[in-house]
This record gives sequence, structure tokens and C-alpha cells, in this order.
Amino acid sequence: MENYKKHLKSLIELNDIEWSKIEDKLVEKHYKKNEFILVPGEYSEDYYFVECGVIRSYTIDDNGKEHVIQFGTENWFVSDRNSAVCKQQSKFYIQAIEDSTLIILNNEINKLITSINPNFLVEQNKLIQNHVRSLQDRINLLLSATAKTRYLEFIRLYPNQVNRIPQWMIASYLGITPESLSRVRKDIAHG
Repeated sequence: MENYKKHLKSLIELNDIEWSKIEDKLVEKHYKKNEFILVPGEYSEDYYFVECGVIRSYTIDDNGKEHVIQFGTENWFVSDRNSAVCKQQSKFYIQAIEDSTLIILNNEINKLITSINPNFLVEQNKLIQNHVRSLQDRINLLLSATAKTRYLEFIRLYPNQVNRIPQWMIASYLGITPESLSRVRKDIAHG
């Protein structure tokens, strides 16, 4: 739980006793490569902090095509907020791309941390606002940017992850075919 501890301490001040109270309530869970964390139709109040590994959130359209919504690597949060916050059935698959360790979080954990340090709520709100901004930027890229620009943004957002994530998944995330991704990568390499 070292990465989560560092993350939390980057947001708020915590002494060892306070951390111990939080740590006692945390659940760390290990997932094997390709194992599902959440599937459509399930309910989950949880959201997941990636302690180590890589996970993805995706949906499958009516034609059976996968659309990657998000990747989560070390120190990232992934969830189906529709299920976690709105108490509705999940719309997304969340799956481990490689063996991964997640810290399972929920509103009860948030309440505990907030009771220990009320500033956590302010910092959590900043993270949510940043996430919304990132989603807006991603939508804008998908609607208006070239495949090359989208790929360069992917590299900026997920540095050093290109070799950990299968190319066809990256292409799905970018909204392009694997063949188009191959052309973009060749263009960048020769550029």
C-alpha cells in the first residue's frame, strides 16, 4: 500500500497513527492478467487505486467492437462512477491488462479520511475537477484531433506505458484501427 500511502500524504498531512487507522480499513486485492474487476450489469460502490499493474475500462458496442475509455497504471484511479456514485448498474468492463494490485476504495473510506483530516474533501474535489477536465480534453481530441495528435497525447498522458499496453488496445483508446496506429507510429519514428 506504499503508493496509496504516498498519494494520500501528497494530498493531506497524516501522522503514523492516523495512517494506521486508515490502513486498517483498506482492502488490497490482486488481479491476474485478463481478470475482470467489474463487468456491465454489476453494482459497485468501489473505485480502484492502481498500486501496481495496468487496468483498463472499456465498453463493447452493438457490433462487438471494444472501445477503451481509460487505462489505469500505477497511482491512477479507475471506476465506473455511474455505478459507484449514482448506484446504477455498471456500463463498463474494468479488467487487468497485466497482473495488478488495487486498493479498493469507497465512500466509507472517504468519510474516515475526511474525519481524520477535513482538508481531504477539498483535495478530493480538486482531483475530481481535474478528472472532468481531462475527460473534456479527451472528448475534444477524439472529435477534432488527428490520429497523430491523439497518439502524442496518449504518450504524454501515459509515459512509458506503450510497451505495457497491447497496441490494439491503444488503437481502441485512440478511436483508430491498429493499422492506422502502425502508420502513425512509423510517421513519428521517421519524422
